[in-house]
Amino acid sequence: MTGKVESFLKSELEKKNALLFVLIDSEVSNLDSSSKLAKDVENIGASAILVGGSSATDQIEMSQVVKGIKNGIKIPVILFPGNVTGVVPDADAILFSSLMNSENPYFITQAQALGAPSVLKFGLEPLPTAYLVIGEGTSAWFVGSARGIPFDKPKIAAAYSLAAQFLGMRFVYLEAGSGAKSSVSPEMVKTVRKMFNGFLIVGGGIKDVTTASELVKAGADALVIGTFLEKGGSISKLEEIAKVIQRKD
Repeated sequence: MTGKVESFLKSELEKKNALLFVLIDSEVSNLDSSSKLAKDVENIGASAILVGGSSATDQIEMSQVVKGIKNGIKIPVILFPGNVTGVVPDADAILFSSLMNSENPYFITQAQALGAPSVLKFGLEPLPTAYLVIGEGTSAWFVGSARGIPFDKPKIAAAYSLAAQFLGMRFVYLEAGSGAKSSVSPEMVKTVRKMFNGFLIVGGGIKDVTTASELVKAGADALVIGTFLEKGGSISKLEEIAKVIQRKD
């Protein structure tokens, strides 16, 4: 059954060409800076705030960050956990993800089994998501024991995405990884888009208007930007990206 957050994202997508999700890493940002950033990006048109990190070892800190962000904005706060420690209360929803190309079954189904009772207890809306790590050498690749899909093998990503659809997952997240040297290619997005009939999220290495625009033209429904801001990227530059990807031609 489709919940409030998923319905909201779909309604936003009807009004905009693509959506902007901003990722806040609770291990990098403190409470005050996270709350301010969330308000700023809501004002420039972001449709959701993702809160998470590859390890998210401090649950108390993460919970405080989520609660602080939630109190100051109206757009959904969605958890993006790297492990069961990333499941905390007060968010609106969670990317309930299976790292499908992990070589460790823990990240495919075991962590999900351990985290599911907390998702229910905290009243989080689960967004069934296939999380696919593209390339190698990033935190997501290392922590998740991923067998990274080569950047130049889009058909492999498409096959995983189609399998995700057949398994009932309504979201696919193509992740180049935090601090990735390059983003997922438009060719890969286009290939996945032809096969996957669902909500397609792309993240990692998106730093400029041209890259963002090409990914959206290829078929991305939402772009995730996080490291760009952590490393000093300006809100004005992000606003420029938001305007370009959201504009319907």
